[in-house]
Amino acid sequence: MLGKLIDKLKKGLTKTREGMVQKIREVIRRRPEIDEETLEEIEEILIEADVGVEPTLRIIDQLRERFETGEPVENPETAIQEFLEKEIRKILLPSDTAPSIAITTKPHIILVVGVNGVGKTTTIGKMAHKLSREGKKVLFAAGDTFRAAAIDQLGIWADRTGSDIVQHQPGADAASVAFDAIQAARARDIDVVLIDTAGRLHTKINLMEEVKKIRRVVAKAMPGAPHETLLVLDATTGQNAVIQAKQFHSTVELTGLVLAKLDGTAKGGVVIAIADELDLPVRYVGLGEGIEDLDDFDPENFVRALFD
Repeated sequence: MLGKLIDKLKKGLTKTREGMVQKIREVIRRRPEIDEETLEEIEEILIEADVGVEPTLRIIDQLRERFETGEPVENPETAIQEFLEKEIRKILLPSDTAPSIAITTKPHIILVVGVNGVGKTTTIGKMAHKLSREGKKVLFAAGDTFRAAAIDQLGIWADRTGSDIVQHQPGADAASVAFDAIQAARARDIDVVLIDTAGRLHTKINLMEEVKKIRRVVAKAMPGAPHETLLVLDATTGQNAVIQAKQFHSTVELTGLVLAKLDGTAKGGVVIAIADELDLPVRYVGLGEGIEDLDDFDPENFVRALFD
């Protein structure tokens, strides 16, 4: 089973591996001396892969210190790869604190946030499929009431995954939908409630204020909820994903992240940037369009798949 997961992750990280790891290997083969020019080329590659400026500069400084003696290195390619693996693993380790969702309360309330276009509703559908296969009864709260299409899309996912759904008319108060969903979950013996939210509002109401209101209402409906607040990010946006994560985290106290579309980008290094800048676990990664293509994020497997 683990082998299949690694293979799937390797396939999903193909563009990132080609854009980062293979380019670094080519530099070292072309310039086996680990000198300043070699380090500058590696630095440029890491930044282009959206590893982030701060972690990149730190890694390069550590590389410089490690190889500053100027003594010949028996196998530069292997030496640098092993060094990079070790440093990236250290950065990602905080994400390993709780890589998957622990369902400890019934109903377990998960608030899902993110801007439009990141794949939020699709991710919620995949989460429901994953939870259903684990034997959990799932209920959707169609909280993106500003887009009729979002309500319809969530209804389709409810049918596909055998989940319940609570929805109001387009334009209804999103917090009321969340409140009603929690009441329904209690009445129907539901294990997990997945609350969708708007990614953009067509009124003067600030997006973050709307999400804060939903959180307040959810907490009143069920003390201690939401038990998870997950931000869905589009990995293809690179550093923009880091900016979004900072903005949402400062406003709604995120508990974890989901990186969608990781298979469609050469900027998968953003996982490293996010782990470095935010003390938040990456819960899931999206590695394809299929209903099964949402996997728990494991830092060790990520590093193995990236450098293997």
